[in-house]
Amino acid sequence: MPEQADDGHVLEFRLPDLGEGLADGDLVSWSVAVGDRVELNQTIAEVETAKAVVALPSPFSGVVVELLAQPGDTVPVGAPLIRVRNDLAVQQPPAADNTARNDVLVGYGPEAESTSRRRRPAPAAAMAASTPSTHRAAATPAARKLAKELGIDLWFVAGSGPEGAVTVEDVRTAVPVTTPRTPARNGESAPAPHTRVTDTDGGLIEPTAREERTPISGIRKRTAAAMQASSRTIPQASTFVTVDCTASMELLDHLRTTKSFDGLTLTPLALVAKATLAAIAEYPAINTAWDEQSQEIVTKHYVNLGIAVAAERGLLVPNLKDAHTLSLRELCREISWSAENARSGNATPADLRGGTFTITNVGVFGVDSGVPLVNPGEAAILCLGSIRKRPWVHRDELAVRWVTTLGLSFDHRMIDGELAARFLATTASYLEDPLTLLSRV
Repeated sequence: MPEQADDGHVLEFRLPDLGEGLADGDLVSWSVAVGDRVELNQTIAEVETAKAVVALPSPFSGVVVELLAQPGDTVPVGAPLIRVRNDLAVQQPPAADNTARNDVLVGYGPEAESTSRRRRPAPAAAMAASTPSTHRAAATPAARKLAKELGIDLWFVAGSGPEGAVTVEDVRTAVPVTTPRTPARNGESAPAPHTRVTDTDGGLIEPTAREERTPISGIRKRTAAAMQASSRTIPQASTFVTVDCTASMELLDHLRTTKSFDGLTLTPLALVAKATLAAIAEYPAINTAWDEQSQEIVTKHYVNLGIAVAAERGLLVPNLKDAHTLSLRELCREISWSAENARSGNATPADLRGGTFTITNVGVFGVDSGVPLVNPGEAAILCLGSIRKRPWVHRDELAVRWVTTLGLSFDHRMIDGELAARFLATTASYLEDPLTLLSRV
């Protein structure tokens, strides 16, 4: 949202509302410096919110006069970020009302959310590709993280990645190899901590610091806030069931050989998602939300199914819009796409907003079960444990079967123990006899 400054030709760009209902964002990096020329819609900075890293496009062209925040700063929505001496030929008119406005960054916000199954490329990647090569190229998320840990200023690191992007290896190469000494207890000198030194063969020795401090910011900061709110405001309870899912594993093995699933990565999670959606259809009270302001329970007759993803930036929960309408094949494709998009840092705020029920899969880490916290705004979360071959009594005989544990954490204000137990038992029954789901595939 450009705003006219005191100088008639200098415009101020303020952090816009990214359409997530958040009050601030963390400035990750600048793509421009004072004195640089920027073009209309050129990426000028990246801001990290609880949902995604967002590339900010310039709403006007001109020359950068001042940068009003530094990487790592938490910037409130509406606070000034940059001042640009605007070209008169393309100057944008100031907003009619500067005191009460609710601008949303172009490409984000409620208007950007679509129920279409075919999504557009992530705006961050598309905008970054349009940045002129005369300006500093963006660094990869891993490179930014490493540079922050090592205290390296990315402005002074030459990039060797695509279009000059700074890579992890570029950051490592930029670390100076020094051998400062500090007094040792016996009067001799010893290597100072936090430095890289060489051994007698000339090889690098990486010392281990006794402590390491990582600033709490971005996804981690907002995840912590959400989990604190969850534990503080939601009276939670949990229930569990152990399931013989041998028939489900056999069905998956068969479906992988069919033409319908050719080219798709069919995992047990997709079948668990399908079973969960079928159980929600039978028990819609599981798919609800608590409206504190109006003192109402909101039952949602659609399911935006959240799939928890462990990404480099922290835990992200993209959700599949209207997942209740998807076939097993479509669920398989959407889960894979959403997880990859989240891990690569390309998930948009629209992808991560509006979930109604969540599944978290701790089984991929070899964990049998867990007690996840309910996401604020939802009523329950299903936890899928590892699927292992175990001794099991099957048809009155001891046999080796595929077994897993399902856990359900739920908001006890809306869901009582009986409803939670019936819902979980129904989900388990679909996995024990997955042929009952064929009518929904």
